[in-house]
Amino acid sequence: HSMYGYTLDTVMTPEMVSKLEEGFMKGLSDAECCLFCGISKQTLYDYCAKNPEFTDRKEDLKKQPAVQAKLNILDAINEGDKDISKWYLERKNKDEFSLKQEVTADVAIKKLEDLI
Repeated sequence: HSMYGYTLDTVMTPEMVSKLEEGFMKGLSDAECCLFCGISKQTLYDYCAKNPEFTDRKEDLKKQPAVQAKLNILDAINEGDKDISKWYLERKNKDEFSLKQEVTADVAIKKLEDLI
């Protein structure tokens, strides 16, 4: 029981957990999500300590924007978008499609005293 009359159970209702999950699915950090939900970071951390499975869930949910971005790219490729296809290959198949040229060289470094 806290000095303010709130307990973890009264703050962390199923609705609050759903709102946290919504924020994490949007890619919000812990601090941003707490601000979004109107709770303290300590409340979140206390909840995670009491519900360790939620810690894994929130980290998985934070990956959702990247997953959606990948799906969007693949959808565009499947729809025949040549620019996105080219962009994808330049990044994923660098050996064959990279715009950058890599140069390797053998370099010898000598001490200044050896040159004088």
